[in-house]
Amino acid sequence: MQRYRYYDLIMAAFVATLLCTNLIASAKVIVICGIDISSSVLFFPITFFFNDVLTEVYGYARSRRVIWAGFSALALAVVMSKIVITLPPAKGWQFQHQYETIFSQTPRIVLASFTAFFCGEFFNSYILAKMKIMTKGRHLWSRTIGSTLVGQTVDTVIFYPVAFFGFWQNDLMLVVMLASYIGKVVWEIVATPLIYALIRFLKKRENEDYYDYATNFTPFALKD
Repeated sequence: MQRYRYYDLIMAAFVATLLCTNLIASAKVIVICGIDISSSVLFFPITFFFNDVLTEVYGYARSRRVIWAGFSALALAVVMSKIVITLPPAKGWQFQHQYETIFSQTPRIVLASFTAFFCGEFFNSYILAKMKIMTKGRHLWSRTIGSTLVGQTVDTVIFYPVAFFGFWQNDLMLVVMLASYIGKVVWEIVATPLIYALIRFLKKRENEDYYDYATNFTPFALKD
């Protein structure tokens, strides 16, 4: 297996962004242009940013390993938070309620988050890898934006109905879904110059520009 200088660093950045988004940003609702949305909208698209870079430079199989690493880290974080919340607080510690408010998640939201992340990231990586072959490596912008359009659609359409259908009014859920989707896509478009720069840097330094001609695209594998 070829050794890469920056692959592990990008994996760490992907996992760190995913964990911070779910544990920190998702707990606060903010107002942008008069619309209430989760602050995770500001940061979760960064995971698609890294996924695009990984798939474009290293290929689908290595991107798949990173997605599984992120999924495993997120599962571990949920288990750890559940254990810590369940343990009885010390007598002098008076913030149990606040702690539970921030870090506790209902099983339904956990299921929605895991399913949306898993499907959205894999769709994003798959579409980009296939488009790279179709375009013969040209028009990078079409691959990064096109794959994000599909991946974010899958993520958004899965997460909000699974998490909130029956709890939110349907019209509110649709407004939040649309606003979140538009925000994520706009983020990707604005970040396109950064993606170009990072991909160009990595391809040169890693001496790699992978094409997935013979790749097994099943999500349920860890081999390169």
